Amino acid sequence: MSSRIAAFLFSLLTLSCLPVAAGASELSDKLSQPDHVLIMRHARAPGIGDPAGFTLNDCATQRNLNDEGREQARKIGNWLRQQGVSRAIVASSPWCRTKETATLLGFGTPEVQDGLASFFNDAAQGETANQRLEQYLRTALPGKGSRALILVTHDVNIGRWTGESVASGEMVLVRVDASGKPVSHKVYARPD
Repeated sequence: MSSRIAAFLFSLLTLSCLPVAAGASELSDKLSQPDHVLIMRHARAPGIGDPAGFTLNDCATQRNLNDEGREQARKIGNWLRQQGVSRAIVASSPWCRTKETATLLGFGTPEVQDGLASFFNDAAQGETANQRLEQYLRTALPGKGSRALILVTHDVNIGRWTGESVASGEMVLVRVDASGKPVSHKVYARPD
């Protein structure tokens, strides 16, 4: 075997042993398609629900992210980039903990969507919330191009829409039909 061929084979072997650079993954491939969305629960915000008399315009009256939750949100954003998600449209519920989570993911300023608003204090609003979410998806998915669409919301919303109950920072990759209804889904644990 010539030394040139041996050197070429050695370089191929060496390259095959190097770690793969951040690139496409199953998650980023699916999110680049027009019929997939990633819906996630906000990061850690201790407690359940919101204090009596809270208002959406005053974060001091709501249950908010703690330091652990802020760190979780940053880690999730970094993990998404490691999966190959480089460009995303991020939308959040109007609650401060979801807006902060969405911002800390690091994909730019999130848009606030009423279709992601919690109905924890009024379970009868669950179907209306799903209808608003599906309406938003019918509009947003066709225009997202190859960008990921990431929705930051609450456990009650995710459970009502997908049937999955998720912990803080957990994500659900959802394939939707043309009407915005979920067809199939896969849960992703929160990266640690």
